[in-house]
Amino acid sequence: MRRVTVVSLGVVVAAAMLSNGSKALAQEAPAKEVTKIGYLSCHVANGWGFVIGSSRKLRCIYTPADNTKKVEHYDGSISKFGADIGYVQSGVILWTVVAPGMKITSRPGLLAGHYGGGTAGATIGLGAGGNILVGGFEDSIALQPLSIEANTGLNLAGGIAVIELNLASEQQATNQ
Repeated sequence: MRRVTVVSLGVVVAAAMLSNGSKALAQEAPAKEVTKIGYLSCHVANGWGFVIGSSRKLRCIYTPADNTKKVEHYDGSISKFGADIGYVQSGVILWTVVAPGMKITSRPGLLAGHYGGGTAGATIGLGAGGNILVGGFEDSIALQPLSIEANTGLNLAGGIAVIELNLASEQQATNQ
């Protein structure tokens, strides 16, 4: 029960940090209008890092910033290439999702696609990590700028992360 409370507290703090981070990105790049379009919360399956990489399944929920749009469920995977040593129990990764203002669309599955970027993390008991990823719809979506990752285990990772997201069917979404 205590672990759930610690992770829940971490999720709240992370969401606040990510919200402020998207404002900073918008201020740093005045030439490009960047819009926060929502939040992505992913449950990451447990697994081993195999020295040169790892791959874990994801179950994600996208919550649009515009409350008139529907929440979407995604399935996918996160693969890390580089140093990844140890074992991590299931965890949570949170992102603020941003896109150039002109690229926003209301079509379902906006976040489906491939993302790539840098990753780093450390876990000794409780752990944290960060991922900087870009991709998705016409390579214009940023899972931004840093994710907040909370997990438990014993692990050290750093290198390149690749995420694939697929829009989940209605049946899969109800099972999440």
